[in-house]
Amino acid sequence: MIETSARLLALLSLLQMRREWTGQELADRLEVGPRTIRRDVDKLRSLGYPVQAAPGVAGGYRLGAGADLPPLLLDDAEAVAVAVGLRIGASGPIAGIEEISVRALTKLEQVLPSHLRRRVNALSQVTSAFAIDGPQIDTEVLATLAAACRDTLRVHFSYLAADGASTVRATDPAAVVFSGRRWYLIAFDLDRDDWRTFRLDRLDSSLRLGGRGKPRTVPGGDPAAYLQQQLRRFFSGSESEARPGRIRVLAPAAQISARVPSHHASVEPDGPGACILQTRGAWSRHFLLWSALLDAPIEVLEPPELVEVARELGQRLSAGVA
Repeated sequence: MIETSARLLALLSLLQMRREWTGQELADRLEVGPRTIRRDVDKLRSLGYPVQAAPGVAGGYRLGAGADLPPLLLDDAEAVAVAVGLRIGASGPIAGIEEISVRALTKLEQVLPSHLRRRVNALSQVTSAFAIDGPQIDTEVLATLAAACRDTLRVHFSYLAADGASTVRATDPAAVVFSGRRWYLIAFDLDRDDWRTFRLDRLDSSLRLGGRGKPRTVPGGDPAAYLQQQLRRFFSGSESEARPGRIRVLAPAAQISARVPSHHASVEPDGPGACILQTRGAWSRHFLLWSALLDAPIEVLEPPELVEVARELGQRLSAGVA
């Protein structure tokens, strides 16, 4: 059985892990009785922690929001995960985030036990990440848009398009998505009566919040998947790219299936020595180039736009061969 002082810390750690626990769940985790849990909760309250309780069979305990931030209790794996996240975040396209991440990591190291401090310190000293090239975004812009999405507020802003044209947009924002390289806003454009994606680094930082907007759900329900689809369409240079791509590969389906991620494309036999690759979503140039690296002859079937792109790429490659 855990000693009283250690048990209080363990109880506080459990209350920070999830929103609500029943008394019996806490008792089972700490190997004590429900009465001991009630006494320990009272002790935490006397120390200033706002532990809330709901009576009845369906009731339970939760750690409420207090005036002061309670001690953050992390196990070894959690502390290492936070340190890694801070190191990666420092290389992201958010202005000022590097200094903030370094300060947070320094504070984390100061409160860790010695054995764990050495592990986290090693991460700080010998790990690094490539800085992402390109413009950075303002943390205030990111926070304002995230709040507008959450609170269903309309947002007005000036937007600089890829061709240099500046327009004023009135939107109902729905989600903010990080592609791994850039941040994007997915919003319903009120003037165009359609969904649009906006690069955050092209938004004017002087955002204007309007009144209450209309709750909207991103097409398909998955903001990240929607953004990925829009980016594929953009880089293909064709609106008709929304159609799937089909390529015939002169190799057995069993051989090709082992090399094709099932969530990207399907593989169907086309006789004993060939198979058909079909994208599960819209086609892209990346699909074409990747198919060409399968070490087998390919025949591009459809759509016509994909066939044309393949023909152009073939001509460019053959022109450079002596």
